[in-house]
Amino acid sequence: MAELWQLTISEASELLRRREISAVELTRAHLDRIEQVEGNVRAFVTVTEAEATREAEQVDRLRSEGAELGPLAGIPIAIKDVISTKGVRTTCSSRMLEHYTPPFDATVMNRLHDARAIMLGKTNMDEFAMGSSTENSAFFPTRNPWDLERTPGGSSGGSASAVAAGEAMAALGSDTGGSVRQPGALTNTVALKPTYGRVSRFGLIAFASSLDQIGPFTRSARDMALMMQAIAGYDRLDSTSINAPVPNYAEALTGDVKGLRIGVPSEYFVEGTEPGVRAVVEQAIETLKSLGAEVGECSLPHTRYGVAAYYIIAPAECSANLARYDGVKYGFSSKQPAGSLIDYMSETRGAGFGSEVKRRIMLGAYALSSGYYDAYYLKAEKVRTLIKRDFDSAFERFDALISPTSPSVAFKIGEKIADPYAMYLNDVFTIPANLSGICGLSMPGGFSDGLPVGVQLLGPALGEPMLLRIADAFEQATDYHKQMAATPSTKKKGRSR
Repeated sequence: MAELWQLTISEASELLRRREISAVELTRAHLDRIEQVEGNVRAFVTVTEAEATREAEQVDRLRSEGAELGPLAGIPIAIKDVISTKGVRTTCSSRMLEHYTPPFDATVMNRLHDARAIMLGKTNMDEFAMGSSTENSAFFPTRNPWDLERTPGGSSGGSASAVAAGEAMAALGSDTGGSVRQPGALTNTVALKPTYGRVSRFGLIAFASSLDQIGPFTRSARDMALMMQAIAGYDRLDSTSINAPVPNYAEALTGDVKGLRIGVPSEYFVEGTEPGVRAVVEQAIETLKSLGAEVGECSLPHTRYGVAAYYIIAPAECSANLARYDGVKYGFSSKQPAGSLIDYMSETRGAGFGSEVKRRIMLGAYALSSGYYDAYYLKAEKVRTLIKRDFDSAFERFDALISPTSPSVAFKIGEKIADPYAMYLNDVFTIPANLSGICGLSMPGGFSDGLPVGVQLLGPALGEPMLLRIADAFEQATDYHKQMAATPSTKKKGRSR
């Protein structure tokens, strides 16, 4: 019989419903798992053991009283440390917010609390969600459970590793240019970037406001449907929230893809993609064909400009959003003597931000500066429109598109950190979805040299049910998503409270 920490949400929820296990037992199993492997994986910045135990006890009490509880009641979940959690510090893995404790919950947290999910703690990330390896954390790098010498991707690497290592049954991350899907691909987890506005961003600490989107990590498409059911929906506190009914995502999991039209963008199979990654994606395409899907080629001609446009738009929005961290209102404040207010703010920001964050602030400030706005930012926004039009045209012919999620399997820690350009190219296949606001899902597609390979499915706005349907059918025909990393345990606690 599987250990409790190896169960999917669907499996654990049924056992909880039948009272074969308790929420306390399930939560304790995951806290023990954190105790066993966290010294190696380093997925968490903060573990909320006391709060999780208390919440689990409350779920058990409600169930014993006959309360009607949903499928997430008693399910242990991890939260990326960029999402505001009332009374629990939210650091963005930055010295700037190292001691910040929000006075309010993000909307997604309120919805998870309403579902009676159990928060195990806050996960490590690239500082302010800027990076593709979780090496840019101000505290420590997170390691990939499949190979502890390799990164889990980023910026949501802590959340991805927590699910992959069995430290949590699901987790929330944020995806600005691939920061949920890319680590999902590198850790053999299911990872979804919802349509922009489908999940509220209220309480998500902003990196690039027109690109950021909260998305979950799970171990199956069915679990993803349960997570989306809980967190999706209109929120009046988010001005970009989509006011549209939330479908029953589980009803989309028919196991049938016969007649669905799936497009293969030629621009996503380019030189630089590892042969092993390409082979896995091509095999996934053949699997979907064998299940009855109709597969054809398509073109997204402006994809090649996606990375360039993104690294103008995202830093520009980042420079504006991070201007508030001046050492005056909240967050880190320099204790060094300063001759003027400008000197004081410069000292605070220089010491409080890491090198990647400072690099992007400077890029963004330059792109928005007088004389360069039209040449850079305005032109990038025009390219963004062209990329969206490419997708609109493709979705007139196809129900979904398929591609690699990442051009490579997990790379070694330290391998790319000194080369920003090489690091930025990790998101070449994920960035266009953020620029156009569509939904994207990465599913476990197989392995290359023993390391996971993710297969990306892209859908039109509000096309999440279609992506879940395809992923679920693929999972029923394969067992890649069931394979978990053999993470070595350690006696080190390696966690902070």
